[in-house]
Amino acid sequence: MTIFREYIIAAIVAAVAFYGLYEYDMAERLNLGRAEVTTGYVLFCLMIFLGLFNSRKKLSMVPLGRAAHWLVLHVVVGIFVLLAFWLHTRSFWPQGAYEQVLAGLFYIVSLSGICGFVLQKIYPPRLTRIGYEVIYERIPGELADLRAEAEQAVFDATESSGDDTLARYYIENLQWFFARPRFLLSHLFGNDNPRHWLRQQFEVVGRYLSGSEEEFLDRLADLAEKKVKIDNHYAVQSLLKRWLLLHLPLSVGLILLSIWHLIIVNIYAL
Repeated sequence: MTIFREYIIAAIVAAVAFYGLYEYDMAERLNLGRAEVTTGYVLFCLMIFLGLFNSRKKLSMVPLGRAAHWLVLHVVVGIFVLLAFWLHTRSFWPQGAYEQVLAGLFYIVSLSGICGFVLQKIYPPRLTRIGYEVIYERIPGELADLRAEAEQAVFDATESSGDDTLARYYIENLQWFFARPRFLLSHLFGNDNPRHWLRQQFEVVGRYLSGSEEEFLDRLADLAEKKVKIDNHYAVQSLLKRWLLLHLPLSVGLILLSIWHLIIVNIYAL
């Protein structure tokens, strides 16, 4: 079964469930019942379920089902929660300062979740197409090794040819590139500016090199190409990690504020 079909099936089940919840809400309100209590508890339980998604990712070794299936449920239930929130509040923006804070946090969490879903669909496939894999925590070490290899290539060129043209050009123009991750926005937007810039740099210095230095320039170009791939990983993985550092605390804050909301509601209901 493809993931697309799973989304369709989950969406149909969610639509039927929401229709049932809506019919119950309408019937309770016509009978002067307290439908908001039921919809509130349903909304809270669904938010707890959404919060379990991160726990599932941390417990990947436990047989709790495929992560892809959990993502389908996370997305579909997230949409269900948004609809259930509007059903529960009966408005897009509720009255009262406390309720508005709760609603504002709810919308921020929902928006960050939508953004995260889009990011997860765009960037991981793009990283796969790069043809190079690197663990985020190892990127500083990888860049340090590349920088050391680049400097060694320049040193070898000077020692072999007796000419410091490549060495001077490296210090003036390319050392900046190898010092740290560069062109981060270009990598995020998927344009080829880093390679265009490098191509221009190597074409300029190549005009002034002797024949014995050209092989070292090719070596430097290979290292630069590898660094472009690592920089791409750094830009994308940094964005994904920073999104998670935003979404998770906000989600926890929303759940804690919802618990307080339930406590207050039940106290005044007594």
